Amino acid sequence: MNRKSVAHADGNGGLIIQTVEDVSAIVEANRKEYNSYDERSRWSDMNKIASLPFTVIDDLNKMGIMRGFAVVDQKRMMAWLNERDNQAFRTRPGVL
Repeated sequence: MNRKSVAHADGNGGLIIQTVEDVSAIVEANRKEYNSYDERSRWSDMNKIASLPFTVIDDLNKMGIMRGFAVVDQKRMMAWLNERDNQAFRTRPGVL
């Protein structure tokens, strides 16, 4: 099982809530989609490039890359998706 964990603190040294998500299904679906993609396909404005679990979206919100479910820093988002550690969330090969 692939797990992604995020801790949320109240900021005053008190309550901490940990969110744990099994990301196995998303990672497996992403891998299949990534491996089946025709690399000769051209890029367009409507390419699906990633599928992200909620705990990753939480992290991206904390980093200021996303606000809610909206990407607010496109440049940093593309750089994050290009990082080797985040490859499991990609659904299309290539450099963004």
